[in-house]
Amino acid sequence: MADHTEEFLQLAAEAKTRIQQVSPEAALQLTQEGAVLLDVRESEEFAQGHLEGATNLSRGALAEQIEGTVPDKSTPIVCYCAGGNRGALAADTLQSLGYTNVVSIEGGLKAFPLDH
Repeated sequence: MADHTEEFLQLAAEAKTRIQQVSPEAALQLTQEGAVLLDVRESEEFAQGHLEGATNLSRGALAEQIEGTVPDKSTPIVCYCAGGNRGALAADTLQSLGYTNVVSIEGGLKAFPLDH
């Protein structure tokens, strides 16, 4: 994965002030309760490995395609990426689109134990 620019990291930091972040354990609990698990990485990254049950919808395509994937804006959604920044930005975007029950996994996929 490429290093993020300072500007990107600043945007992610700002997004994290507007969203709710949850631990990997809390995220798994939410998905067991029916939340949509949304992997917002690129398809190539998703193909290399992802959380079981995750739907891949890259952050770049999110605004255009989310309604086809999750039409009900009150559906619980758990976003994640590799390290937590794109997931936070995706959660922020979803909230701006009117989704009311969105969280991001703090630390992203890297925060999970190796046996996930």
